[in-house]
Amino acid sequence: QVELVESGGGVVQPGGSLRLSCAASGGTYRNYAMGWFRQAPGKEREFAAVIRKNGAIYYSDSVKGRFTISRDSAKTTAYLQMDSLRPEDTAVYYCVADSTLILSQIRNPGAYDYWGRGTQVTVSS
Repeated sequence: QVELVESGGGVVQPGGSLRLSCAASGGTYRNYAMGWFRQAPGKEREFAAVIRKNGAIYYSDSVKGRFTISRDSAKTTAYLQMDSLRPEDTAVYYCVADSTLILSQIRNPGAYDYWGRGTQVTVSS
């Protein structure tokens, strides 16, 4: 059983930056794709970014060019560097992982077996 624990959320002004971390433990997570979803109040969960097992990286159009996903060499921790934050980025951010993720399903929340509990990001002046 893979456990994912997010950290790094908080309150930031528009234009600011935050770095989220996701620590993985248990299971054979080193062979897993890892990524991030987010959910704003009253909205469905939305794909943000993912690193697949082969190292390929994908972003949603809404965060591309502003957010950067990365993973440490031991593949135990994933990061989401968020720059040029906007009020519409306000959401709970969830770390996700899956061992069998295929390209056509990266934006489908149901394709991910493991989810963290989430960390709140609030962008407000």
